[in-house]
Amino acid sequence: MQRFAAFVMRHRIWVAIAWVAVTVIGVMMAPHVSDRLKSGTTISAASYTANQALAKEYGGVAANPSILVVDLPHGTTVDSPRVKAGLQAADKVAASVPQVRDLSYANTGDRALVGTGGTSTLVMVYPPRMGDPVPQQVTDAMGAALTHAVPGAEVQATGIEQLSSGGPSSGASVMSEILVGIGLALIVLAWVFGSALAVLPLISAIVSVLTMQLAIWCLTYATSIAINPSVQFIVALLGLGLSVDYALLLFKRWREERDNGAENKEAVLRALRKAGHSVAFSALIASLGLFALIVIPVSFLQGVGLSGLFIPSIAALVALTTVPLLLATVGPRLDRIRLRRRRTTSHDTGWTRTARTIVRRPKAAAALGAVVLGALCAFGLTINMNQPSVTSLAAGGPAQQALTTLQHDGFPNGVLTSVPIELPAGTDPAATATSLRSLESMHGVLVSDSAAWHHGGGSVIMGLPKVQVATAHAGSTVADLRTAAPHNAMIGGEQVQNTDVTHIMTQWFPLLLALVALVTFVLLARGMRSLLLPAKAVALNVLSVGAAYGVLVLIWQLGYGSNTLWGIPATGSINPLVPMLLFGFLFGVSMDYEVFILARVREAFDRTGNTNDAVVEGISRTGRLVTSAALILFLALLSLSSAPDVTIKMMATGMAAGVLIDAVVVRTLLTPALVVLFGRANWYLPRWAAKVLLIKPTGAVEKTDHDDHDDDPLAPAAAHQPLRA
Repeated sequence: MQRFAAFVMRHRIWVAIAWVAVTVIGVMMAPHVSDRLKSGTTISAASYTANQALAKEYGGVAANPSILVVDLPHGTTVDSPRVKAGLQAADKVAASVPQVRDLSYANTGDRALVGTGGTSTLVMVYPPRMGDPVPQQVTDAMGAALTHAVPGAEVQATGIEQLSSGGPSSGASVMSEILVGIGLALIVLAWVFGSALAVLPLISAIVSVLTMQLAIWCLTYATSIAINPSVQFIVALLGLGLSVDYALLLFKRWREERDNGAENKEAVLRALRKAGHSVAFSALIASLGLFALIVIPVSFLQGVGLSGLFIPSIAALVALTTVPLLLATVGPRLDRIRLRRRRTTSHDTGWTRTARTIVRRPKAAAALGAVVLGALCAFGLTINMNQPSVTSLAAGGPAQQALTTLQHDGFPNGVLTSVPIELPAGTDPAATATSLRSLESMHGVLVSDSAAWHHGGGSVIMGLPKVQVATAHAGSTVADLRTAAPHNAMIGGEQVQNTDVTHIMTQWFPLLLALVALVTFVLLARGMRSLLLPAKAVALNVLSVGAAYGVLVLIWQLGYGSNTLWGIPATGSINPLVPMLLFGFLFGVSMDYEVFILARVREAFDRTGNTNDAVVEGISRTGRLVTSAALILFLALLSLSSAPDVTIKMMATGMAAGVLIDAVVVRTLLTPALVVLFGRANWYLPRWAAKVLLIKPTGAVEKTDHDDHDDDPLAPAAAHQPLRA
């Protein structure tokens, strides 16, 4: 790191020019990145194969349909001539749009589309392609054709897509929420630094995020794995958090060196030498933790895993190169523009008092942290990974009102998750439909004589389940259909595929956890030259993620908060993508905090040989850093919870709660308490383990440790180069 620091400072003009060029290219390419990204998810399952075949022959019939809920005027029923004429007119509108298909009482004659008393009906409308919603102008035109033929009829539109997006008035975009998060981050940074220096971490973060967008664009050409558009959101969010974290660490070390009397250039070099190891090391662990997502055979998560390989790496590289340049040129001048009075000591007195309290009462601190984590993890163990019920997808709006009308008219929620069944040539669709209608889990099975639903001698019939597919209450609908359908039929549908995705994720999650834990343990063991510290870090990381799952269960699955804060009732389940992404995100971010704290504790211990004093010094120097970084990320994530999509709300609240719990309960309470309780054992690395890890062995190097084990006969450790922060 010393040679790297010298290189950066010696070639700072060229380094600056390089980052300006990359940033400019990133600004130019950012609007085009989304053009290279692909919606949808690729998996190895029968439902995905069926959906691909359906898409080739029948367009978007596997997608979630838009549903027109038609309430007829008094004195008319679905069998009235003018109602039939109106439905036929709506069918003609759908048929006039390429690849749009619809199913109505007019073209199926199926009473499953007729509500209680015959005074209401449904029209199922399917988009041209799976992954795209039905254009609103199409449903509007179909509704207009109906009301023109049937004056007084009331037509409303609903569906999974409309409910998930909050309807037409869906509110601000995700990007606007991220901008709000950046504004909140600036406020926190201004409070932390107390000077105009607060703008510099955001400059580093902006360069990082733009560079990451450029890297995603390049990645789409370098891999056959489809990168989902949601990856842009994840990259921007995680890139912002990690970039600010790394910049904060370097800025704080620079200030310490300046306060100790170092000249500015020398302070920059010292900060880079001493804190650079921690930045690079934590970025390596975070990168590999996110990259491990690639083991799950779901293209969305594999895309996140590939992107995660370079997100922390780019954040670290930008921080280690741009921060020294900024500090060397404008750092002192900006630091003189004071926003509040600042103490000159590098120790935070509040955190020093907290650390001393923990050192005096480590058992009480550990017990308190364990109770909090244990209670939340207990709820986390009850997490139900399934799609949320439609009743909780939207807090209000036209789509929710239409859903209420649909239910009032006697239709079950399952009709929103229709299941297309492709029959090969020679199979009688009417006979098959009659057989499947007898299933207890089915509300109806639709067969249309329209040419749009027949191709090459084969046909598609549409199953309407009683209960929404892919939710916690779906029951055996998919299994029943697969058992009862002809052996050569293909059963698809977006929600059926989601069911298979959930199964795959649940099946592969233990392997993901084991792989990430093993890689993290090995890297930490090498970096910290200890077995106990990395084992503790991995265990606390797992508990931290479990606690975040517990918050998700409480707020969303059980509804203790979702209804109060967003007007959304209990979802009964959590979208399976959320726990997976939450795991990768929190494992990376929380390990940053762990490395930052333990690196300073280790540095102090190597100087003093006293664990308790090392803990006090490490926490007093990093407590504010960790909590401030966590607060910035917490506020940015919290601002995203106002996005209309329920899945984004879940991700935002789970990640925000996880970051806060990890920073406050785990890293600044449990971590120091356990280090104190473990005493000499923290620093012991037996020879056999050192040989396996390819590093030199150490013993316990206590000088005057204030614990109950001062008579430990372990020999002092060999000299080594510890991580520094």
